[in-house]
Amino acid sequence: MSDRPPGVLVLVIGPSGVGKDTLITGARQALDADKRFSFVRRLVTRPTDLDLEDHLSIEPEEFAEALAGDRLALHWEAHGLNYALPIGVDTDLALGRIVVANVSRHVVPTAMAKYPTCRVVMITAEISLRAERLSKRGRESRDQITARLAREGAALPADVSPVVIDNSSSVGIGVTAFVMALRKLADE
Repeated sequence: MSDRPPGVLVLVIGPSGVGKDTLITGARQALDADKRFSFVRRLVTRPTDLDLEDHLSIEPEEFAEALAGDRLALHWEAHGLNYALPIGVDTDLALGRIVVANVSRHVVPTAMAKYPTCRVVMITAEISLRAERLSKRGRESRDQITARLAREGAALPADVSPVVIDNSSSVGIGVTAFVMALRKLADE
């Protein structure tokens, strides 16, 4: 039996346009030398565009095979696409690492059931800023962006108290707040 405590899966959630990927990238760079942390790139059945979203692209057939072969740590569907965290998450957790992943809030109950030590970090931002960021991505029309902003996200389970980070200010301030939250989780 190992003396090392189990790792912690940090589920980063928040509506589109709050800057989750930006904060995760900044924290990955800031914590690069700290081997307690592992930043997971999710698998998505959409072509990779590193300027818009940090993920690994996977063909729908490959996704189905990985799912059938039990090679995915977590999986979910959103916006007509399939998303997953690779099975390497389990290895990092077994090694006692803090594993940081961008996920949909819909998968939080499943993740908490599978990984009881997981924590939730919710990124927020002012709605006008989110609209501007979504517009710059160029993936959706103005009407689609308006509809996206009007949608309420799924409620979190009642027993979940997320760490909330407002990313309405500069990237530097947002990244600093996120890194501080991650370091605090690592020291718990």
